[in-house]
Amino acid sequence: MSKNVKKGLEALLRPEDSIVVLIDHQPFQFTNLNSHDPQSIVNAATGLAKSAKLFNVPTILTTVIEDRGGLLLKQIQDVFPEQKPIDRTFINTWQDPNVTDVVAKSGRKQLIIAGLYTEICVAMPAIQAAGEGYDVFVVTDACGAVSVEAHDMAVRRMEAHGITPINWIAVISEWQRDHARTETGEGFANILVEHGGAMGVAFLWEQQLLNTPVGA
Repeated sequence: MSKNVKKGLEALLRPEDSIVVLIDHQPFQFTNLNSHDPQSIVNAATGLAKSAKLFNVPTILTTVIEDRGGLLLKQIQDVFPEQKPIDRTFINTWQDPNVTDVVAKSGRKQLIIAGLYTEICVAMPAIQAAGEGYDVFVVTDACGAVSVEAHDMAVRRMEAHGITPINWIAVISEWQRDHARTETGEGFANILVEHGGAMGVAFLWEQQLLNTPVGA
């Protein structure tokens, strides 16, 4: 296991130490996606992107051979309309200095990665970055693979290198950490309503009940 793995409170995500890299959420990649329902990945990746923006976590968008693989998903691009994704030829994002230089200059060591496919374009940079001392988290529900087996084996392989699998709701919850953080509390709730599925539905119901006058 990688020596950079943290323990206790230090193992939890903090907005000021985090940086997100979203990799190859492009149309071509969805054509052979068989590990998840595609819409669930779109939802999770968009929820993660909105969460990063809410907490001012630097987020790098990157694509591979965009002219043939297609533009980054509109749902993600719309979160960062001014940012042009870094288009690569490298399959392994971590071999492209256009990406790694931005991460290095940030000085942040909690590296959060999501992308397509889990076993290729996620595993490669995650394993390399972990070897370089980054504390790497892979948001597995915002990733997908050519099969369920491929996704599962990739996660198991990455865990062997000290990489932490996590889902996007856990990420935003660790960034929020305290419901008394009112500056992000409303945004946190809104993202859960938009992308949190049953959690968002339950929250709206709770608000309805709290705001319904009790009869005499």
